[in-house]
Amino acid sequence: MSVLLAMSAILSGVLLMVFDFSNIEQVDAWSITDDGVMGGISQGHWYQEDYYVVFDGNVSLENNGGFSSLRFQPNPIVFENKSKALITVKGDGKNYQFRIKERKNDYASYISTFSTSGKWETIEIPLKDLYPSWRGRKLQQPNYAGNRIEEITFLIANKTEESFKLEIEKIELK
Repeated sequence: MSVLLAMSAILSGVLLMVFDFSNIEQVDAWSITDDGVMGGISQGHWYQEDYYVVFDGNVSLENNGGFSSLRFQPNPIVFENKSKALITVKGDGKNYQFRIKERKNDYASYISTFSTSGKWETIEIPLKDLYPSWRGRKLQQPNYAGNRIEEITFLIANKTEESFKLEIEKIELK
């Protein structure tokens, strides 16, 4: 990765800019992970538009599949006194998951499902509401209470075959 995100994070008032998709140099650090890692045939893609990224594709349930994700593993983002993730997105009316990992090698992700409206919107996700999950199963562990992020993921897994399109402008912490 050519950009040290932790060093380039911008404090703007009480907001910490985690990722701004209008910064073309940082966009290459994102990648797709589909259910093909376990035999499925879902296909996700991403590409950059003017000031946002489009994550789109098709989810298939064949071969025990059913998900597609857009993933980012920055250098550690360490923060204090932040209680919410703010994601500015335009979705297709479907549900998506916002997921983080404290350390990229952790097996569990902390997740929250959010709904999209078809319009540009900033969705607030309380960090304390992110619950631990592994392979779609909620774990019997405490919710996220950390101050560190080493992985961010947007995932679609609605247990249905569907096409999808999520446009993402930025991610901030408040």
